[in-house]
Amino acid sequence: MEFKLTEDQEAIRKAVAETCARFPDQYWRAVDAKGDYPDEFVATLTESGWLAVLIPEEYGGAGLGLTEAGIVLEEINRSGGNGGACHAQMYTMGTLLRHGTEEQKQRYLPEIAEGKLRLQAFAVTEPTTGSDTTSLATSAERRGDRYVVNGQKVFISRVEQSDLMLLLARTTPLDEVEKRTEGLSVFLVDLHKTNGAVETRTLDVMVNHHTSELFIDDLELPAESLIGEEGQGFRYILDGMNAERILVASEAVGDGRWFVERGSRYASEREVFGRKIGANQGVQFPLAQAHAQVEAASLLRYMAATLFDRGEPCGAEANMAKLLASQASWAAANACMTAYGGYGFACEYDVERKFREAKLLEIAPVSNNLILAFVGQRVLGMPRSY
Repeated sequence: MEFKLTEDQEAIRKAVAETCARFPDQYWRAVDAKGDYPDEFVATLTESGWLAVLIPEEYGGAGLGLTEAGIVLEEINRSGGNGGACHAQMYTMGTLLRHGTEEQKQRYLPEIAEGKLRLQAFAVTEPTTGSDTTSLATSAERRGDRYVVNGQKVFISRVEQSDLMLLLARTTPLDEVEKRTEGLSVFLVDLHKTNGAVETRTLDVMVNHHTSELFIDDLELPAESLIGEEGQGFRYILDGMNAERILVASEAVGDGRWFVERGSRYASEREVFGRKIGANQGVQFPLAQAHAQVEAASLLRYMAATLFDRGEPCGAEANMAKLLASQASWAAANACMTAYGGYGFACEYDVERKFREAKLLEIAPVSNNLILAFVGQRVLGMPRSY
């Protein structure tokens, strides 16, 4: 496999970098301080077509692959921004694209590509089950030509900034299925037509991620809201999760490069005790080590994306890319913070903001411990650890 960017891919990277340059550190610093959603940035990305990279041309998108989508998100984070504000539209849209009906795709994808609709919310996690997705309690009961949904979701990001939301719910009770992965279904929810059946409570968290808790009480959804076949939703979201892992790995690579570049530059300029601090191995070596880790993670990310784009199995590669990229990013964050010393805690240098954002990627959208469990069991063939 060849992981050097093609001429077209390099053109995408440069074009995204130019777009991001219109939103410098001061913009992201202000958005973070106020807890605002970066509406102007997301609107600009949408107008430029970067959020429609994965949507086929017949629906108004660019018809490109996950490799190109990863380049977009990496460059956003490398520029000092936060791709988490808009990345969900890329991987949640894939569920609709791969498993939706032609009518659903014709109805929604062109408007998503154009920016008239936002599909940024993905409601899976619940307060009592966390990562144990097959045990979720939210139910969807078929009543004639409608489904009635009841339950609770937590850590659901960008609900208040979205028009549409993907929702995973049980259509067959857990005790009535042969396999735990059966009986789950995916629905496309129009958030403007919930008639008060969805209560949203914003969660106050350490990063500006616009995350909410949802309380769903007798939400009525038309039968045509169902995506794919009833009871097969777990398989559909697993398909999307490989894309999610690869795209999050791309963001982590972007963060890692931001930290290494900022840390190296500062260490080459800052003088203490009559010498540049970058001449001290205690500062220089951690940054060099982090750079090597980021580059290695980037290669595995490209490998995973290439396999995904070819339609080949990539579960192991996608998970390991997310694991290594988030670890590399966090190593780079710590090396950069150490280089800056006390100034790293000053908001005006942006290190503390990116530091907080980088830590999230070790924990979400999937804990690295679960990835290690996956690799241990599915790749190495060891006994199940949970």
